[in-house]
Amino acid sequence: MARNRLPRRRRSDVRLDQPLERGRLRGPSYDPEQFGRFSERIARFIGSWRFIAWMTVVILAWLAWNIFAPADLKPDPYPFIFLTLLLSLQASYAAPLILLAQNRQSDRDRVQYLEDRAITERIMADAEYLAREIAALRVALGEVATRDYLRGELRDVVEELTREITAAMNADAEPTEATPASMPAPVHEEHPPS
Repeated sequence: MARNRLPRRRRSDVRLDQPLERGRLRGPSYDPEQFGRFSERIARFIGSWRFIAWMTVVILAWLAWNIFAPADLKPDPYPFIFLTLLLSLQASYAAPLILLAQNRQSDRDRVQYLEDRAITERIMADAEYLAREIAALRVALGEVATRDYLRGELRDVVEELTREITAAMNADAEPTEATPASMPAPVHEEHPPS
């Protein structure tokens, strides 16, 4: 994989008032994401019952070997200084790895919190919009004739028509005894005798 690099300066071309190229002072590099995943796997393993069981088995085997083995085969006699050193070394590496894993988890939690907050804000905005729309529909429905209102109005019209028809029928059935003066008298035609 070829990289495009600037040509290196000769020692005589280096000036103290100009920064060096980026690649000149670069130390060993690592991928923080990959290292973070590695630290999480270790922290997850250290926090498991399997690790506790394996650690207990190793320590008991170490103690048993250094207590019951022949004197010339004991690598760590009774005060178990080497075992203490190994456990301290394990703890000194485990603590920072666990902290790294916790930092990554807190970063993920923060991102999740921000995403949840954005989703909640969108849901609240949608709910407010829907509430405004429902209120507008209620106002609009207040101006629209409802089914019950129309039924009531039609019932009133039918009752009024029924009264008028009944009154008109009663008026046709009753003969009028007195004719008003304004009405002309009926004209009788006389037929000549035949």
